[in-house]
Amino acid sequence: MLLLIPMITFSQKMSIDEQIEAKFKPFASAVSSVVFYPIGIAGKQVPIVLLVLLFGALFFTLYFKFANIRLLGVGINAAKGKYDEVDFKSVDVVAGDATPGGNILESPKADQVVGEVTHFQALTAALSATVGLGNIAGVAVAIAIGGPGATFWMILAGFLGMSTKLVEATLGVKYREVGEDGKIYGGPMYYLRKGLKEKNLGGLGKVLALLFAVFVVGGSFGGGNMFQANQAAAQFKLLSGLDSGFAFGIIMAVLVAIVIIGGIKRIGQVTEKIVPFMGIMYVGAALVIIFMNITAIPAALAQIWSGVFQNNSLLGGVVGVMIVGFQRAAFSNEAGVGSASIAHAAVKTRFPASEGIVASVGPFVDTVVICTMTALVIVITNIKSNLFEYANLDASNNVIMNGSGEHLGGVDLTSVAFDSAIPNFSILLTIAVILFAFSTMLSWSYYGLQGWKYLFGKGKIADISYKVLFLFFIVVGASSSLNSVIEFSDSMIFAMVFPNVIGLFLLMPKVKLELDRYLKAIKSSKA
Repeated sequence: MLLLIPMITFSQKMSIDEQIEAKFKPFASAVSSVVFYPIGIAGKQVPIVLLVLLFGALFFTLYFKFANIRLLGVGINAAKGKYDEVDFKSVDVVAGDATPGGNILESPKADQVVGEVTHFQALTAALSATVGLGNIAGVAVAIAIGGPGATFWMILAGFLGMSTKLVEATLGVKYREVGEDGKIYGGPMYYLRKGLKEKNLGGLGKVLALLFAVFVVGGSFGGGNMFQANQAAAQFKLLSGLDSGFAFGIIMAVLVAIVIIGGIKRIGQVTEKIVPFMGIMYVGAALVIIFMNITAIPAALAQIWSGVFQNNSLLGGVVGVMIVGFQRAAFSNEAGVGSASIAHAAVKTRFPASEGIVASVGPFVDTVVICTMTALVIVITNIKSNLFEYANLDASNNVIMNGSGEHLGGVDLTSVAFDSAIPNFSILLTIAVILFAFSTMLSWSYYGLQGWKYLFGKGKIADISYKVLFLFFIVVGASSSLNSVIEFSDSMIFAMVFPNVIGLFLLMPKVKLELDRYLKAIKSSKA
């Protein structure tokens, strides 16, 4: 991938940022056109990948009898450690095929509890990759393009995505591998190869695993890295008045390097502290704005509901807004992408489904709660202050602000919305954005590294070479335009969907078996 971006020549006629953008933009556009192949529905061009995500999530929700809602309380309690003792009790359940740290074989001694992080650390590591700028910048982009109605589809996508996360995280633990040094290797690469081999589809499994490994590396460079660096740099430049993303990217790369050297244990230790702090601060500020403007809530909800069915044609309007809402929600919570199962695979447990249920909490927190908070703030402040007109965009999909005529996109729009309600909140938002970006890059560096090691081996050379490339793309992202970065980021993230969802459909009976085992184990332990 690095070969596709020619070396930057330090021209006196162009800034470093402009040179990087000139080299990167054509590549990003080419990749995007391949991944987002559209099909026509009700006069709208719908990317086929969104249909795969939508129908996949809906099918899993029905297949598991609304486990996303039914087991939400169990997931929260498991994340808190309430059921940890189940791992250390002999329980009367049917034995299955051996899985490292997975299935119950007779007793705890017969199937040892292995893993590197706790349920809570695994959840926060995965959340740190999803609770990020997708919630801040992505929601702003969705509402600016699709109007308030996009909020409804983001919420629906969050609920449906909970079922998909349950499936992929359960499989991530079930088919993980444990190295001689105790390090865990898991994720779609492993459940595609090993799980499909069990179904006599070994050849298909190897191909899908290879494709996913390539795409997850690209995704780590794109959505998990460049988009984060780009929006953090944009917010920093907006606040400080500085004009160089290149310098900001260098500083960010150094800070990320300090943490990722320590691997998933260090990442888990950092994210379990950063993620709750970020979430409380950001949601707290959003709630303050909502309660300050509580009289505007009915009007905001009315706009959101009416916006679900907006535009000239009813079906065309629904499809158009749904496209935007689902695309941004999927980018935010990554349900169906498979990436989070890599972090969840490192959990300490004997029950794969225990982490699957914990993982299902992620889209609820990420999309249903935090994305909704952001959307309400933007819609409410726009009602109050008339900041911009929906779908009034320039050629780069930036919002044209009313009055000033300024063009803002992504996190800039969210910042203006918060600032209009809480003066000077942009300072705190800048801190939040940088922390969100930082934590997301930490987790995605781990995801990409797992894909890289699957492709090139688990030695030190592979480890170091990947981390150097990852740090390089931080600088590229901070120096490029938002439009180019979103094209590339979406393409790489959504390319992962195709091999992953095929595997999820073929292996979901295994997940049902594991889910039944875990729930029986909890019930038996209480008896």
